[in-house]
Amino acid sequence: AMIREDDTPTSVEMGGTTGSSRKVLFEVGCGAGNTVFPILQTDCSRDLFIYCCDFSEPAIDLVKAHPSYDTERCCAFVADITDTSVALPMDRESVDILTLIFVLSAIRPQSMEQVVNNLVSYLKPGGLLLFRDYGRYDMAQLRFKKGKCLGDNFYARGDGTMVYFFTEGEVEELLVKAGLIKLQLHTDRRLQVNRGKQLKMYRVWIQSKFQKPVSQKS
Repeated sequence: AMIREDDTPTSVEMGGTTGSSRKVLFEVGCGAGNTVFPILQTDCSRDLFIYCCDFSEPAIDLVKAHPSYDTERCCAFVADITDTSVALPMDRESVDILTLIFVLSAIRPQSMEQVVNNLVSYLKPGGLLLFRDYGRYDMAQLRFKKGKCLGDNFYARGDGTMVYFFTEGEVEELLVKAGLIKLQLHTDRRLQVNRGKQLKMYRVWIQSKFQKPVSQKS
């Protein structure tokens, strides 16, 4: 199974969180915790610890103020993942599941490889990376007006943020280059209808699951 934009990853999708050893999940770009807390609530056996970060300090403040926030089960922190010189609060090769859900698209293309390589260094051998992001020719890309394009398939939004639209080949090249093995990779195309506004929206998302090899070559 794969993660959908409107879904929370389940323990099965993440590789399972049962057993005596505690699993570690690292969610990059957690926002106000809309994924973190549903996962914690379904982890009845308390076999999961979540690290989560966001560029926005107010967003992390909201996570920490949530009634379900428990420092025994979760560590939320502010981080600019494009600054790879700053160490993250977990050890290298300590993370079982790394999620990049609508995160990389907000980063300048020339910085993506360095960012991914750094994040992958925190994955355990055998650990999983779950990716979901905007695909080429998604409705959002087709609706950008002239003057908003910063580069090939890279745009500036009205709120000052940026967005890139991927192909499957670009995602595979980026993650394989970081030393990962492709397990799943496909394009999710959907037609969404806003009946109130009589609008049809053609959505395109790339989603994938990659794994860090168990035995690393020296």
